[in-house]
Amino acid sequence: MGESDRTASRRADAPGLVDDATAPSLESVPGYLRDERLLLVAELLFFAYRAFTGDPDRLLATLTYGRAHHRAIHFINRQPGMTVNRLLDILGVTKQSLNRVLRQLIADGLVESRVGAQDRRERHLYLTNEGQTLEAGLSDPQRHRLRAAYRAAGPEAVAGFHTVLEKLMDPAMRAHVKAELEVEAERKP
Repeated sequence: MGESDRTASRRADAPGLVDDATAPSLESVPGYLRDERLLLVAELLFFAYRAFTGDPDRLLATLTYGRAHHRAIHFINRQPGMTVNRLLDILGVTKQSLNRVLRQLIADGLVESRVGAQDRRERHLYLTNEGQTLEAGLSDPQRHRLRAAYRAAGPEAVAGFHTVLEKLMDPAMRAHVKAELEVEAERKP
């Protein structure tokens, strides 16, 4: 398959793109939207993610936990009292997978599961003091890394970065994040 065939194939598979006859010429595509540039950005995202998760991964490895444990701890910390079903929705994992992680975190005394006050079928999740300590150990290096990068980039770049991250999300997750940010803003005085 030649280069033009691959390009045509990509365009046919990509939603919202038109065939080669009506597609804009490469010269009219801004540099930041060209394939080579997008591949470079994909690599930057990969390496940034690897660095961002590296510090927590090292701590998790000493505890025989993985990233699934980290994600559960993170979201339970951000929304104390969230239900197991809500955590399932956020993480997008199977019930079996999440139950394995939660059983381990509960058994190790990091997460507490409480029966719902209004619906006894619901289980609400909270970090214990030990869980909060672990969460801080996992997130402190990440916040430090983000803070340093934000300072170096400046507020306009940070705002643009947030926009790009939001646009990379699926629409349903974008709506979830927007709703969570609104709730968080209401909590602040």
